[in-house]
Amino acid sequence: MARNIAPALRALLANLIDYAGLFPPASLPLGRALAGYHHHSADRRAWMLGRFVIPVIQLPEVPANMTAPFAVLAGADHPAAETIESKQILTAPKPVYCETGAESLANELDVIKAAGCFAKIRTGGVTPDAVPSVETVTRFLSECGSRRLPFKATAGLHHPIRSSRPLTYEKDAPVAVVHGFINVFLAAAFLWQGERDIAPVIAETEPTAFRFDARAHWRDLSLSVDQVAEARAQFAHSFGSCSFEEPVSHLERFGWL
Repeated sequence: MARNIAPALRALLANLIDYAGLFPPASLPLGRALAGYHHHSADRRAWMLGRFVIPVIQLPEVPANMTAPFAVLAGADHPAAETIESKQILTAPKPVYCETGAESLANELDVIKAAGCFAKIRTGGVTPDAVPSVETVTRFLSECGSRRLPFKATAGLHHPIRSSRPLTYEKDAPVAVVHGFINVFLAAAFLWQGERDIAPVIAETEPTAFRFDARAHWRDLSLSVDQVAEARAQFAHSFGSCSFEEPVSHLERFGWL
């Protein structure tokens, strides 16, 4: 029998995971990645699935019968793109997420905001040095929040809760403490609704500190379903993950799905 999913958890996770199977550490061939996306889109967990992330150079290789809502990595608009992800500012009649660095963050976000674009943070990678600190993620979210600037995240958020994990699927993979997508996106929701001290939420490593029912709870803080849904719609949009199964399986192990 399917478990009833807490309304606040559903609001937090709806269409949250942009599937990036083409990228490390999965690095799947295009055909397998597209087949995986279509398999997930027919699954009972499809309500958590977002867009298919693809470099613009690979769009001509997509078979006509394998369409998807594409998040396209590009330096210019493309007609097949539902959204654009770029390392530069560009103008397009659709959401554009511009990746930022740790240096000159405030200035970068001001430019992104002025251009009518959204922000993007890299939250991990395949080496320990690619994982940003709690302070870095907190600063990014806080700076975006103060500007009411929506964002997405990419890389490293395969696990719900901050924890020590292998960074690739190899036997001798490097290990690091990685960020949790529940931590990051619930912290963002708290921030959007007025909470300023979000670093402890991002740094939390105890799964039982988070609870979901008609509200989303972290320790003594909580938000209503409507507050979570508003934060997702207006601020904390999504994250890219090379795996859909991994985030879902860990949520199931916690008994949340």
